[in-house]
Amino acid sequence: MDYYIGVIEKQDIFTIMGGKVKMHRGIYNPTSDAVWLAAFIDDKPKTVLDVGTGSGGVALCLMARTSEIKMTAIDISDKMLDAARNNFELNNQSAEFINTDIIKWRTNRTFDLVITNPPYFKGTPATHNAHHNADLIEWTRKCIARVKPNGMFAIIVNAPEVASVLSEISRHCGDFRILPLFSTKNTAERVLLSARVGRAKNTTIFNGISMNNEDILRHGKSIAEILCFNQKTRQ
Repeated sequence: MDYYIGVIEKQDIFTIMGGKVKMHRGIYNPTSDAVWLAAFIDDKPKTVLDVGTGSGGVALCLMARTSEIKMTAIDISDKMLDAARNNFELNNQSAEFINTDIIKWRTNRTFDLVITNPPYFKGTPATHNAHHNADLIEWTRKCIARVKPNGMFAIIVNAPEVASVLSEISRHCGDFRILPLFSTKNTAERVLLSARVGRAKNTTIFNGISMNNEDILRHGKSIAEILCFNQKTRQ
């Protein structure tokens, strides 16, 4: 059950994070992955790149938690960026929107945090022209290239993709944090990963959390609050 969604006033608008973020219902609505990924960030980055922003769910959840973020949101789909712009306006937030493919983006820009809920869908591409059948290793590599030295990369992936994604991250980063997310099975369904560019290859693996955790989805708490970890766990 998706506890993180709550319908308000008009049926074409719903809320996430216990009402902290409002979204227009559209061709792509964020799942709880967006809430979980934003909740995994306990830093206060000044500059953030949201790769494959879709309708803006991850970016808006993160901005609801951390003020004074300069957000850059990129997506290959102009339709998705239009949806994201509308959702940012709905939440009185602003961002720089760039219509591009992270794999092909030619830029020297880097950010304190690069965050992504990547397109791990397989099969026929969606009508809104979003990525499908993406090469997650190349996607990860290109994301990490946009991270400043000592900056953070954070991603949520399907559990079967963890080995390949983590292998690519380890080529460029250290200070790994790994958090499994469980549904009704005894094996993880999603995994949250973060790492820092240029750090030593230390690894912290946290206890898993239920994907239906109401403190995260309904009440908008951070994972740091739930697991009681902070910056000291990475020193």
